[in-house]
Order: sequence, then structure tokens, then C-alpha cells
Amino acid sequence: MNRKKILIYLTIVVAVSLSLTGCGKKAELKVDKQTAVAIKGSKITANNLYEELKKDSIETLINMVDHKLFDKKYPTDDSEEKSINDQITQIKSYYGEDNYLSAIKTYFGADSEKELKDTLSLEYKRGLAVDDYLQDNIKDDEIEKYYNNNIFGDVKASHILISVETTDDMSDEEKDKAKEKALNKAKEVIKQLDEGKSFASLVKKYSDDDATKDKKGDLGYFNSDDMDPNFWDAALNLKKDNYTKEPVESAYGYHIILKTGEKKKKTLNSVKDEIKKTLAQEKLTNDQSIYYESLIAIREKNKITFGDSELEKMYKDYMEKLIDNTKNNGSSTSNN
Repeated sequence: MNRKKILIYLTIVVAVSLSLTGCGKKAELKVDKQTAVAIKGSKITANNLYEELKKDSIETLINMVDHKLFDKKYPTDDSEEKSINDQITQIKSYYGEDNYLSAIKTYFGADSEKELKDTLSLEYKRGLAVDDYLQDNIKDDEIEKYYNNNIFGDVKASHILISVETTDDMSDEEKDKAKEKALNKAKEVIKQLDEGKSFASLVKKYSDDDATKDKKGDLGYFNSDDMDPNFWDAALNLKKDNYTKEPVESAYGYHIILKTGEKKKKTLNSVKDEIKKTLAQEKLTNDQSIYYESLIAIREKNKITFGDSELEKMYKDYMEKLIDNTKNNGSSTSNN
């Protein structure tokens, strides 16, 4: 039995069979007097071995706890397997086949691809658990605020695109002049609209968007995620059948936008789950320490207790270090 297997065995025994001694809690094996190794009249007992192995046991212990919590709740499915296989493919691509095994040993502590898959599987399940925990704890006022500020009905619009004609070998001054020329051209198009020219005729004459030029500039219905932010804001704030009085700049050039329709936005109940997912992801993105804090809360919710006060302190110190490291250097979430 190798060192890792011995450690797992002893941790299981401690978790199942312990006695409390002294002022603090200390786990002791019921087989503490059983000889692990005899040395010329002396011996190393199971407890002697446990005390020594305990010094490096906390990560293994946390993994065991989380396997108990998450393996049944989040059984491996096609999505998990795809995620794991994609990560392994990326690792092999980055380090190369010749260095693959040494890389996973160095960076993941895995002696084989099977061990690596086990590690990645647990991390995947932890991610699902944290996401569920965060979603369950999103408050109603957060959901309502997001709904009011970020959920909109689809907008329908047509546009005339005036491209900025530049090349990579142009100087900054030349690019600025090309940009000014396009802007002035867009303003001239708006002037013609003001004079009564039809939008469709000006699309045909001026628009540089080949995909919509033969459709009177019609873009169909779209929402905020489908368009450049400037374009979306301008279209959203227009009244139906009105066009923008100033050119709208985007990465594609300058647009003159005609709003032709707008749908009612979806009800709060119909998008509530989607909003909760978005807010949960935003929380993780904005503060990655929430990942570890959520795992701590999940374990506490499941009434995880320690039969050994030293192990409990090691656990708290370990998790606190992970949180501090994340806050200090913005490191990615991984490991426990």
C-alpha cells in the first residue's frame, strides 16, 4: 500500500472511528496500539503513523469530503466528459506528448492520466456545486434590478452603413482623415433624409453593408448581445419609424439607423433562471474568492464536522490561504 493509500485508509478510519481526549478534540485510531512497524523491541503504532501522515493530509481529506458531497449529486455526464477531454487535449497541445506526463505531475500532482481525470472531474463537480449555491442565494431584489436594467424586448431596425476606408499602411493622420470623410458622408445622408429622401433609396445609393443593401437595410429583430453597444443603445432609444439624427459609430464605421419595430420584453418569471445564472457568473468573475467561500459554505451547510481539532485548524488555515491568494493576485479557481 503506497503512502497515498495509507493516508486515505487512515483518514477513513479516523472519520468513522474516533475518541475525544483532553481539552480539545483529537482523533485517535481504535487500533492505535496495533504495530505498524516493529524495530528491535520498539514499534511504530497506527497512531504514530497517523500523526505523521496528518501533516500533509488536508488536501486529500478535503477531496474525500467533496467526493462524498458531489459525486452522487452531480453524476458524470457527457458535458463533464467533454470538458475533461477538452482540457486534456489542451494540456497535451501546450506541453507536447513527450512532456505531458511530467507536466501533469508537476502542475496537477497526478501520476497518470487517470488520476488527472479524477482531479478534473472533482473540479468540474465543484464548479457545478458553486454555481448552484450562488444561484440559490441570489436575492429577489438583485434579480429585479437586473431585469429592469438589462432585459429588453427585441428591436427591429434598418441601417445605412458608411465604412471608414483605411489600410494598414496608412499613417494615423491618414486614418483620421478617412474617418472624418466617412463621418461627413454619413451626415450628408442624414441631411438628405431630413429633406424627405426615402430611407430605402439612400440605402441602395450609399450603404456599404452588402448583406442588407438589397433588403432596404433591414437587419431584422435583434437584442443587446447581437449588436455593437453604441448601435444597440441608439436603436433602443429611438421611437418607432424614427431615424438617428447623428451618425452612430461602431467598429464597422458610421450608421444611420431607422427603427421599424420593437417587441415587449419577456416576463420576469420567464427569464428569472437565466438572470440567476448570469448574476452567479458575474459574482465569480468579479471576485474569484467567492468560489472558495462558497465551497466552505456548502460544506458547513452539509454539517461537516471534524473529530480532530488539529485537522480542523489545518483545514481553516488552508482555505483561508486559498482565499487570500486569490484576493491578492487574482489567481484562477482550482483545487478545493
